[in-house]
Order: sequence, then C-alpha cells, then structure tokens
Amino acid sequence: MTADIAFKYGSCLDPIPPRQTQSRATKVTPSSSQQHSPGWRRRPSTVSSSLTGHHQTMACTDHQQEVVFDVNAVGWAPSGRRTALSLHDEDPARLPAAAIGDGHRPSGRYVLAAGRDDEDDGLRQAIAPGALRPRVTYRVAGWISVAPAPEEEVDGGGGRSHHAHAVAVRVSLDDGRRIVDGGAVCAEAGRWAEIKGAFRLRESPSSAAVCVHGAPPGVGVRVMDLRIIATDRKARISHLRDKADKVRKRDVVLRFAGSSAAASSSPPASVRVVQLSNAFPLGSCINGAVIQDPVFVDLFVNHFDWAVFENELKWYWTEARRGQLNYADADRLLAFCDLAGKPVRGHCIFWAVDGEVQQWIKDVGGDRGQLMAVVKDRLRGLVSRYAGRFPHYDVNNEMLHGRFYRDRLGEDVAAFMFREAARLDPAAALFVNDYNVECGNDPRATPERYLELVGELRRGGATVGGIGVQGHLRNPVGEIICDALDKLSAAGLPIWITELDVTEPDEALRADDLEMVLREAYAHPAVEGVMLWGFMEGRMWRPDAYLVNSDGTVNDAGRRFIELRREWTSDARGHVDGEGQFKFRGFHGTYVLHLTTPAGTKSLRTFTVDKGDAPLVLDIDL
Repeated sequence: MTADIAFKYGSCLDPIPPRQTQSRATKVTPSSSQQHSPGWRRRPSTVSSSLTGHHQTMACTDHQQEVVFDVNAVGWAPSGRRTALSLHDEDPARLPAAAIGDGHRPSGRYVLAAGRDDEDDGLRQAIAPGALRPRVTYRVAGWISVAPAPEEEVDGGGGRSHHAHAVAVRVSLDDGRRIVDGGAVCAEAGRWAEIKGAFRLRESPSSAAVCVHGAPPGVGVRVMDLRIIATDRKARISHLRDKADKVRKRDVVLRFAGSSAAASSSPPASVRVVQLSNAFPLGSCINGAVIQDPVFVDLFVNHFDWAVFENELKWYWTEARRGQLNYADADRLLAFCDLAGKPVRGHCIFWAVDGEVQQWIKDVGGDRGQLMAVVKDRLRGLVSRYAGRFPHYDVNNEMLHGRFYRDRLGEDVAAFMFREAARLDPAAALFVNDYNVECGNDPRATPERYLELVGELRRGGATVGGIGVQGHLRNPVGEIICDALDKLSAAGLPIWITELDVTEPDEALRADDLEMVLREAYAHPAVEGVMLWGFMEGRMWRPDAYLVNSDGTVNDAGRRFIELRREWTSDARGHVDGEGQFKFRGFHGTYVLHLTTPAGTKSLRTFTVDKGDAPLVLDIDL
C-alpha cells in the first residue's frame, strides 16, 4: 500500500515527509498524469537565448510508435533568470544503452542548463500545436544527467563526489494553467539516467511545452534525446499474446493405452480436455465488511484464486494499543478463505513507513531495548500463531519509502525480521513489498534500488523468498513495466504483483489499462501471480479503479478481466488419432480429460501441465 510522494527536488536520498492517510484502509498513490498546480515559477530569461533548430516529427518508429516530440539538443529555451544553455558532445565511451521499447540509440549530443539559481530553473521547449491528443497514453523517453555544483566537485578524500539529484520532466499545458508529470530520475554526474515517464490528457490543450528542472541551485542539468511517444496498444498486445504463448503454454501429447476402443475404434473416440485451474493465480484483497456482502462473495469465489487481507493482519490493527491483541478479525477472514478454498498472502508483519506505525510504538521508539522487545513479541505473536497458514508474508512493508525500524534499531533489524520469521514459519515465502518500482516515475523506488535492498537483506542472512511489486497505477505503459520486471528478475526470485489497481475515470480506458498490466505480468516468466487491491465500487481504497459497480453489475474493466481469464483457460476438443494419441497446446495448470467411445463409454481423468520446454507426454491408462 502506498501514498502520494511529496516530491522534493534535491538529493534522491532526502527523507520523505510523513504521508497523510484518510483512514487505515485509505491511501493515495502518485500518478504520472495527475494534474498539479504549477510547482515551478516561470521567469523571463535574460542571459541566454533559445537554441534553434527544433525538429518534431509525426513519423512512426520501426515499432510503429508515433513520436510527437523528438529533440536531440536543439530548440531548447532556458527557464530562470541566470540559466544559460550550451550544446555538447558526450564521450562515446559514456553513452548509455539503447532505450527501452523501441531500442532508440543515444545520439551523444546533449544540452546543458547551467547557472541555475533555483530548483525550478532548467529548460523548456514548446510542443507543436495539435501534437498531443486526448485519451492517448504518451511515453516520455530520453536521458538525463547532471553537472555537479562547485561544492560537489571534490569529496573529503580529494576525489570527485557523485551526488544523486532528482530531476523531473513535466508537461506544461494551456500556458502553465495545467501541469502533468512526465517522470523523474535520480541523476548523477558522469552517468546518464533514462527517463521513463508517462501521461494522458483528458482534453486537447491550447498549448503545450516540455519542462526539465529539479536538482539544487548550481547543479547543471543535462538532457539528451528527449522524446514523447504515443504508445501503440494494439501492437503491444499482439506482442504480449505471442510472448504469453511461449511462457505460459506447453505442447501436450496424451497417449491412450489399455483400451482398443480408444486407440483403434471407428469412428475414433472423442476427446475433450478442459482446464480446471491456471497455474498463474489471480487474487484480490478482502476485509471484514466485504465478506458480509453476498454479491462480493459470489464474485470473489467464482473469479479469484487467492486472497490477501486489506488491513486485518497489520500491526496497527492487531495491536492498536499495547498488549491488547485482536486476532479475531484475521481469524474470521482466514476461516472464510479456508471454506472457499483460497490461499492467503500474509500482509504484513511490519510496515517501515513512519506514518503507518501506531503511536504506542513511536512512544517506545526512543528506547532501543523496549522497541526491540516489542518487535520480537510481534514476530512471535503473529508468525507463531499462524505458522503454516500463510504461504507468503510481506515482512517489512515499503522499505524503499520508510526506515522507522532501521533508524531506531540499526540496519540489521530488517534482515533480523526475515531471519526470525523464517525460523518461526520455515514454509512461508518471505517477500519484500513496495510501490512505484514498476512506474519509472519515483527516483526512490527504481528496480536498481530494489535489487540493492534485496542484496543487503541477503548479506544480512535473510532468506528473501519473493519480490512484491504493488501495482498502484495510472496510465500504465507496457514497455516501462516490462523493463522493471526484466531488471528485477536478475534477483532470481518469484515476482508477484501484490496490490494491483488501475485508476481511470473513463471505464473504457480503465479496461484497456487493466488489460495492459495483466498481460505484461502474465507474459513475463518471472511473475508468478497477481493480486488485485479490491474490485468493487465503494469497497476499494482507490477511486475509479473498480471492476464491478456498487449494484453488482460488471463494467468494462470487469468484463475485460473475465475475458482475459477465459482467454487464459484451455479447452481442446477432437478425436484420438490413428496412433492412439491426442495432441494439444495448453496453459499450465490442472485439467480434466473427457473420453467418449463410439459405444458411449465415458472416462474421466485429471492431470497437470507443468512448465517445460519439451512436449509433455502423458500415458493415459484406461
């Protein structure tokens, strides 16, 4: 679960202010297209004139992506009283790798904005009138770096200092009356960071301009090959269908033995193979209120495979006041899931964000001994009580965005939590879990930083069993999500989308967005499951993300979800061939075989299709 980032320019390591939550079940997520009041102040430039030669094109790339803004290093104008722009050529040895998505290779030509005396100073450039259209998802691509301020040039040991600074791309609309975020990066001197932003407009703007700014005064901002690309949804989905066929399906050969009627009858025996369950689970969060709603329960039981408790297992719920334990709510939900046959993810043992820590824990936080004692009590009380009941645990939620326990008990406490949870419940897979890692718009939550966290935990003796990517999204771009998943897969751990909701007021666009995220997850070999953070109007944390209206009718997004489940369920029909075989290609999961001979004799068998590159050959003894 996540919250709005109060984005502060400066060091990427600056602490994040405590977030404001509307209730224990409510929180707000950042959005790459959320409208903002102008956070940057436009000032006339008196030092440097614009760099001329701006080039824009509507041509498509080799991947049929429409580029609406394509800038090498020319056409930029300075923003700020003293900002000066200059053109440079990068050392070829320092050029970054090709861009995600379309494989665009960096030109090496960049513009430097120097002399900045405010965080809002930088550079800007107009976008051609009419280039941006409503209801289209745009991807922001390119590379950003910084030139250090004079005080950063030399570190304490006499070497060069490499400070990381947050730099943002924003799109100014209607002469600055509207601002949309276009992504942000942690930029360092001597290294190029790829920008991976996205936005969508609800109406056509009267004017539009790209603005790049951030980093402290005195730090130069470098920009190379900034582009805005209209995503091609149809081409991406076609690619994902092909990819999913390779990742999630397998050739199967059923060889019938012991029945001459099946192998040699004329006409041949008929076969139907029906998939009972998919090896890739799709689940949802639940709470004590929704399981009292018959409509919700019917939808949940029939369309979802796993559950996770929205709040009832969190420490602030089970022990709101010190020593007053409440496991009754979690027990009721667990009994409900047992009856429905749904496995449950354990969310969460601890929460690292200060704003989600109850007051009594903060009160003892100044006493290291007391705080460590209650941490141990929490582990023993929760994990021992439910040992063997939760296949997964999110151990210390959102460590990329919070450090409550590490700041008071030391860095090793995070690994200790994993080690102790593993000792108390060896069968559970222990997850890290965080937000914005898949978005490309949060410099504190990049895949690289997430991998660093996993590495630190492992070096501390933690057995990390999985990586949780929350998935609170708006305007998702498939290439950006896939790039994050590719990077995270380097850890060699299962990845789950743990809290998916896609917010969009327009139901048709919401359906498209939800489909894109689900297809990206399903087609990626490292992802092993997806959990939705609710699905019903009035029963969800984020607005405009529901799949089912409050009256129980399924909307466009819900129908798309059901269609995907149907698409990912195999149902093959035919006849036993002359060699006594039946061949099909099916999704991984469990199946039931229906065999009917010409004489009307019927047989049923169940079998499982596991992952594998070679065809699965099964001997069916009738």
